[in-house]
Amino acid sequence: MNENTPAPEPQLLSGWRLITTYVVIGGLIAFYLFRLFTIQILQSQAYLIRAEDNRTNIVRLPTQRGLIFDRNGTVLARNVASYNVVITPANLPTDEGAVQEVYRRLSALINVPVNNGEINEETVRNFTPCFNDLGIAQIVFIGDSLAPFSPVRVKCNIDETTAMVIREKSADLPGVEIEIEPIRDYPTGVLTSTIVGFLGPIPAIEQDYWESLGFVANRDKVGYAGVENSLNDILMGKNGRRVVEVDNAGKIIRDVEPPIEPVPGNNIHLTIDVRLQSAARAALLNNMQFYNIRVGDPDRYTQGVVIVMDVRTGEILALVSHPTFENNRMARFIPAYYYEQLTRDPARPLFNHAISAEHSPGSVYKLSTAIGALNEGVVTPEQEIFDPGVIKLEQRFAPNDPRPRFEEYVCYTYKTTGEGHGDVNFVKGVGVSCNVYFYKLGGGYQNEVPNGGLGIWRLKEYAQALGYGRTFGIELPGEADGLVPDPTWKRRSVGENWATGDTYLAAVGEGYDLATPLQVLVSAATIANNGRMMKPTLIHEITNSEGEVIRPFVPQVIWDITKDPVINIYDENFFQTGEKKTVQPWVLEEVRKGMRYTTVEGTASLIFAGATFESAGKTGTAEYCDNVAREKGLCQRGNWPSHAWYVGFAPYNNPEIAVVAFVYNGGEGAVLAAPVVRRTMEAYFELKKIDEGE
Repeated sequence: MNENTPAPEPQLLSGWRLITTYVVIGGLIAFYLFRLFTIQILQSQAYLIRAEDNRTNIVRLPTQRGLIFDRNGTVLARNVASYNVVITPANLPTDEGAVQEVYRRLSALINVPVNNGEINEETVRNFTPCFNDLGIAQIVFIGDSLAPFSPVRVKCNIDETTAMVIREKSADLPGVEIEIEPIRDYPTGVLTSTIVGFLGPIPAIEQDYWESLGFVANRDKVGYAGVENSLNDILMGKNGRRVVEVDNAGKIIRDVEPPIEPVPGNNIHLTIDVRLQSAARAALLNNMQFYNIRVGDPDRYTQGVVIVMDVRTGEILALVSHPTFENNRMARFIPAYYYEQLTRDPARPLFNHAISAEHSPGSVYKLSTAIGALNEGVVTPEQEIFDPGVIKLEQRFAPNDPRPRFEEYVCYTYKTTGEGHGDVNFVKGVGVSCNVYFYKLGGGYQNEVPNGGLGIWRLKEYAQALGYGRTFGIELPGEADGLVPDPTWKRRSVGENWATGDTYLAAVGEGYDLATPLQVLVSAATIANNGRMMKPTLIHEITNSEGEVIRPFVPQVIWDITKDPVINIYDENFFQTGEKKTVQPWVLEEVRKGMRYTTVEGTASLIFAGATFESAGKTGTAEYCDNVAREKGLCQRGNWPSHAWYVGFAPYNNPEIAVVAFVYNGGEGAVLAAPVVRRTMEAYFELKKIDEGE
């Protein structure tokens, strides 16, 4: 190349390339300026809130759950201290050797190994304090990785002596502390567990609700059964609140706002008298055990109920449902094996048989038929109806049924003696519980009780007036309403027309009739209380944490069947006229006479012979055929198994209490149920004397 040849000049960017470069650079600058404007100006409040959230924490201060007492002040549920060993990882010594020394000393005190198990993803994911097989070092490692300034539980529910020793040696155990956690304790245990219930962790499905109220999942507990569940809002109280500033390690620096102290839950004083509860339960269990031994079958009679109510106020003085459970075993946590054992038990210990079980009521239901027949003029008190022991009924499914069939309906005496009760008037009919007498009253019989007797529609009215087919709102979960059947129900539910025999069976509490023990009790209590139906209740009063009464007891009248027109009037074709009527007071007096006859000359006269108090009542022997009976092959036509019932009140002339006893598959009510009622009544009057200082 010639040395005089000039070197090429550097080429400048062409115009379009230069413009593109400037546009890209300008766009980037504009984008970042826009983002900066958005973050600093438009979204400043949102980022400020996020910064505050990272800087502050809300600490929920646990409240104290309210206590539960019986009517005399006996504690049924309380809060006791449970001691947990916790370690705050950030407060451990900085020297590893000193840390290991702390672990060794603590291990010797609480019997948890220093090292045990491996740390991996699954271990951390499934880690639950106090419910693991890890050693102290592994537990602390997990706690340190999650929140170094938050105490992690190493062992829970240690004894008080060990807790005091650890506190005394706190100088040698830096980072180790004793956490005091309140847990529920039930001093009366199995005696009142059906009523009181138990607690459990906040269910996942309800977590959002409870957290919105300031409660903490996996720490705070809610009621799972009994009044712990139904009155949870009264007992729960309200958690306190601290808004604190924390550093990036989670250490609390200071309070940002004044703390809000927790509000303790209110205390509930139940109407239950735990002394009478104990006596009623003993009467039931002893009688069932006696007859189990007598028949040579320890599992023959395993389910029963006793309820006692003050007829004047509606206060439930005792409520026994057997079998039941031990709620103290649920105090800290609900053991899976125990809960599964309870749920698999065919006798259903977790089920409240007193208010939730629906059974055929049998002859105790005849009180509805009796009141209806007198009040409607189907029969007079003096009129005698003949009981030959067995009658044949022309069974029709329609008035003009072309192919009726004849069926026999018998009185219980006919099965053993081949005879009936002969001529029976009203008082004797109730007292000896004559089936044929009530068949004829309920469904009519030829010219002896014309016009179809009381009839199913009017029978339903009087049963409902006494409390059947409804709930009362008692303060327990799971109250059932039973069943008062009628032709419309049968067509819809069974797909058949109502038969003549259905009315006969309904009149004596058989067939499709279903009732709970509580309904049977309320029906008798209403009769004893001259027609005033009191709302059954378990709440005597509610007090605050200082013991001040904030809700005193006020009896509630549901209705008075002698003053409140609650019974629909029907025309000759059994259509409602739109008018309603009451029950005449003299009708209830005649029914009470019949119930008195029961204990003096009737079906329970032997049981109540020699009693120091006068009472009245009604026996019931109710045939049934449920799933359990079918599985055992007991449902044999003409010889079905039966439940035992007895309901009564005392004293006769000035009633104070009504008592119902029920024994599943108990046979004769006079044998399995009536003695339980007598012993419970005796206990009531003995306790009354003690309380009055006699």
